[in-house]
Amino acid sequence: MDWFKRDKGGLAPQKKKEMPELWVKCPGCGEIIYKRELEKSHSVCGKCGHHFRIPVQEYIKLLADDNRFVEFHRDIQPVDFLRFRANKKYADQLRDAARRSNNHDALITGLAHLSGRLVVLAIMDFSFIGGSMGSVVGEKFSLAVDIALQLRAPLIVVNASGGARMMEGALSLMQMAKTSAKLARLADAGVPYISILTHPTTGGVTASYAMLGDLNIGEPGALIGFAGPRVIKQTIGQDLPDSFQTAEFLLQHGFLDLIISRQEVRDKLAQILEVLAEDQPVESNLDHAKQTALTALSERVNGKMTS
Repeated sequence: MDWFKRDKGGLAPQKKKEMPELWVKCPGCGEIIYKRELEKSHSVCGKCGHHFRIPVQEYIKLLADDNRFVEFHRDIQPVDFLRFRANKKYADQLRDAARRSNNHDALITGLAHLSGRLVVLAIMDFSFIGGSMGSVVGEKFSLAVDIALQLRAPLIVVNASGGARMMEGALSLMQMAKTSAKLARLADAGVPYISILTHPTTGGVTASYAMLGDLNIGEPGALIGFAGPRVIKQTIGQDLPDSFQTAEFLLQHGFLDLIISRQEVRDKLAQILEVLAEDQPVESNLDHAKQTALTALSERVNGKMTS
C-alpha cells in the first residue's frame, strides 16, 4: 500500500481512508465483538451480559409487534424562554441535538402492540442532551398518560436520563410534580404503568416518574440513582459500596421489583401484562386508536375553554 506520495516538496503522507467500525470492545469484560453479532443479540455482550446503550428505534423494534409504532405529539418543540447561555447557547444545543437525533426532544411517545395488546410506549432518547427532562418531556409524558387513560391501555416507559434540564430552571423541576400527579390519576383508574430503567437513569427523572411504576424493572448493570456517587460521598464523608446505585444493588435493597435482560424483556412484559392488564380492552387498529384518543382529548380541552 502506498503510504506516501511525491509532491514538489518531496514525500508527503497520504490521508487514511475512513473504514467502517466493524468491531466493538465490551467495557464490561474487554471482549472484542463483531458489530453485526452484537446487533443480533440486542446489543448485549454474549460473554459478560453487559448491556450497551441502544437508540430509541432499537427499543421500538424490540418491544413493538412488527416494528409498528404510531407516534403522537411529535410536533411539540422546546423553547429557550430563559435565553440560557453557558459555554454554548441553549438554543444552539437544541438545534444541534434535533439534527443529530432527528427528534425534537428527549421523549418519544406513541402507540404499539406488544404481543397483540395495545400499549402506550414512551421512550427516552439519551442522545438528546443526555435524556434530560425539560418542559417538553414533562408535557409529552403527561399527554401519554392522558391517552393511556382514554384508551385504558397500559403505559410502558423506557427511561434513560441524566435528570432535570438545568437550562430551563424551575420549569424543568416542576415537571417532577406534574408527571407524578398524572401518574396518580393513572393509578386511580387502575391502568397499569410499567417503568423500565436503563443505563443511566438519574436525577429528577429517578425522583419522579421513573420510580413510580406498578412494576419498576431494571436492566442488568444499569446506573440508577438521584445524586451521583461522588456527590453522596462528599456529603456523608463515607466510602460507598462498590456496586452502589447499580440495578442489582437497588433490587437487593427493595427499590426495584425485577431485573430483566434486554433479550428477555419482550416475553416477560407480555406475561406481566397478561396479569396486570387482563381486563383492558384490545384495539386492533393503531391509527384508529390514536385518532380516537386525540379527538377525545381535543374535545375535553375545548370544552374546558368554552365553559
